[in-house]
Amino acid sequence: MLRDKLLLLISLCLLTFSVSAANDINNMRVWPSEGSTRVVFDLKSSPEFTYFTLRNPDRLVIDLAATKSDTSLDIDKQGPLLKRVRYSTPKDNSSTRIVLELNRKAETALFAIPPAENKGHRLVVDLVDTAPTGEPGVVLDMNQSSRDRDIIVAIDAGHGGKDPGSIGPAGSFEKNITLSIAKMLESRINAETGMRAVMTRSGDYYISPNGRPEVARKHKADLLISIHADAFSQPQPRGASVWVLSMRRADSELGRWLEKSERHSELLGGAAEVISDNASERYLAETILGLSMDHSMSTSYDLSKKVISELKGITRLHKRAPQAASFAVLTAPDIPSILVEVGFISNPQEEKNLNWSKYRQQLADALLAATKRYFRQTPPDGTLWASIKSETRTHKVRSGESLSLLAQRYNVKVSSIKAANNLNSDMVRIGQVLTIPST
Repeated sequence: MLRDKLLLLISLCLLTFSVSAANDINNMRVWPSEGSTRVVFDLKSSPEFTYFTLRNPDRLVIDLAATKSDTSLDIDKQGPLLKRVRYSTPKDNSSTRIVLELNRKAETALFAIPPAENKGHRLVVDLVDTAPTGEPGVVLDMNQSSRDRDIIVAIDAGHGGKDPGSIGPAGSFEKNITLSIAKMLESRINAETGMRAVMTRSGDYYISPNGRPEVARKHKADLLISIHADAFSQPQPRGASVWVLSMRRADSELGRWLEKSERHSELLGGAAEVISDNASERYLAETILGLSMDHSMSTSYDLSKKVISELKGITRLHKRAPQAASFAVLTAPDIPSILVEVGFISNPQEEKNLNWSKYRQQLADALLAATKRYFRQTPPDGTLWASIKSETRTHKVRSGESLSLLAQRYNVKVSSIKAANNLNSDMVRIGQVLTIPST
């Protein structure tokens, strides 16, 4: 009798253990973005869980009771916040412990979702960045804000994360092409004295179109370049194009900004502090915003022509003049913005070109050259480039003069004169006004 009771007790324990360890992780999905990341665990049954956070390094630890799983937790879309997801030693034999390694501290929210819409049980983990910066590593030097500061160029890699953009016939994703070119342009800009790049995204995560100019504004950017790859329903169209904001979208965007009275001070700067009358503030805001938008659009158009001039030496042009359209990424009223379509990913040959690293480098070189050409002519006030320009000499070419003669006269290199004037040869013409660099 005693033996039968012991066997019954053991059987009940084994049954209890098998029931308690009945849950399993079927899959894990990650959606990173600039300011937050969502991780979803697909489970066999409703989860019973506890969690806690650790510092130095920052981690979120989740204990799933009555769960046994060996499902892979590898991720390929970490984003700016999530570094790694892995298993760790569980607190008991019937549970599973998961560790989310973070790049920095995050606010956490965990909740279970019952089956719905052809989906099973899910555990959702929301990580909210406590200090979103758009780009961790990019810090504005406020000591340079009033004198000889860097020119800030915001680079926007189109699409990302859950939004792949257009997909080429060979399966290439636009979001990957644009990010690669953006990173190449970033490294080139950062190598230039007096210039600094800010990325709206540095990895495969999603940012809303309206959120991209906000990243540029947060970093006080002097220019926003958005990089995309075009597509069409037929494979024949090909070539690059450059887009600026249309007047129709500009007017409506200006109206939306004026409705947001809390943004007036941000746009007007110190002037807002002396405005006390609401009607006067609105009138002044409308005037200054209108002027700011006009300046931004004029600058955008001028720069876009220079970009087209540089691109035509590398690729075919789909449009030989700047085009205007209502793109949300171009709507910052105080930042000149252009959108560059580097080619048609729907065209098999251009898709092949865009997957060629050397070709993407040439595109990045063209964007850099156009940007430098523009800022040499009109550097923003207070920048190092503006300071250099004020000290720069000019010379009007006379009969019998050559670059080598001028280089000897001003004690500079021929290559420096050519670079300062964007000259591709040693030929100069009578009456041509040349910029003579200091070195």
